[in-house]
Amino acid sequence: MPTVITLGFAQLINWGVSFYLPGAFAWRIAQTTPWPQTWVFAGPSLAMLVMAAVSPLSGRWLERMGGRRVMCAGTLVCSAGCATLATSTTLVQFYAAWCVLGVGMRLSLYDAAFATLVAIYGPAARRPMTQITLMGGLATTVFWPLGNWLGDTWGWRTGVFVYGGIGLLAWALLRSLPPTPPRAPAADAARQVRPALPWTPALLYGAVMALVSLVSSGLAAHLTSLLGAHGLPLGLAALWGLGQVCARTLEWLQPRQASAVKLNLVVGCGLPLCFALGLAGMSSVYAAGVFIFTYGALNGLATLLRASLPLELFAHGAYAHALGTLLTPSFALAAVAPWGYSVAREHWGDAAVLWVSLVIGVLIAAAALTLRRLAPPAPVPQTLAEMRSTS
Repeated sequence: MPTVITLGFAQLINWGVSFYLPGAFAWRIAQTTPWPQTWVFAGPSLAMLVMAAVSPLSGRWLERMGGRRVMCAGTLVCSAGCATLATSTTLVQFYAAWCVLGVGMRLSLYDAAFATLVAIYGPAARRPMTQITLMGGLATTVFWPLGNWLGDTWGWRTGVFVYGGIGLLAWALLRSLPPTPPRAPAADAARQVRPALPWTPALLYGAVMALVSLVSSGLAAHLTSLLGAHGLPLGLAALWGLGQVCARTLEWLQPRQASAVKLNLVVGCGLPLCFALGLAGMSSVYAAGVFIFTYGALNGLATLLRASLPLELFAHGAYAHALGTLLTPSFALAAVAPWGYSVAREHWGDAAVLWVSLVIGVLIAAAALTLRRLAPPAPVPQTLAEMRSTS
């Protein structure tokens, strides 16, 4: 349990000071610099491209060095990226900072933590994964209001620099963990990996995660400014994090966890309905709040599925390899989201953010339906008592 709590707090900080940073500061950067909005949002997109480039290597590093060392290094890199971003005065420096942040995010966020938990708990890792995401899911709830306050009080440069300092707290938490032993290379490791990734489930898993990341990355960068454009309180954005935590808590409290493939279908079909609600209700504070909370809940479950689907679809020994390989398109596709959503808003107005998300949600639902039909039978889920006895 101490390991799970420490990882959870570290994830809350790492997500807040890196991935969710644009939601608090990007529009302020665009307002206070001579750079066009689309150029500013190209920075987070560049970070996602760097994450895609680093992704195939991350699985190998996790296996060779262990999760604690990789996450500690990634956390320090994120803090360095925040410091570089806060002091950037040219676009070259600005984009260099986002490249640094891209490397740090790939090594310090959920995928590295999930691989660490699989190395510790094996097939029983799903419940600890849910536990760390309960705390990590509060990143928007904590860091978007904090970022807005820092930006309003001292400006975005000071705010981003403070984010980098807070990141050092996550590094200290990770340093307190016991060392995660690297995976010893087995003689038949190469033979184990290839059969563990049947191409049809692997393709569908990669497609679902890429589309989910595309929407999440786009909305994370534009939600607060979208609320402002509609005259709605920026504090509504905190409901994203609350929705994530509530959904993950309900999933965690289930005495017998549902099949990840079936849960993926529920999330996939729920997303188009959620965005339809957003389109219908962004003029109302209450309807907008319900939309943000509901999307947060579905996105929170999707993050769990990113970790738990491979446990059902592939061999456990290939977990780090599967995430490192199959999530590469996810980062590459999500890279265009902050910039692409910005272009859509400039050409078709603020509602384009939700229309584009609705179309992507329909594609996610189609992929989830196909995966439900073609996926191999799920293993019998363990009860809570069985999980505890296993771990």
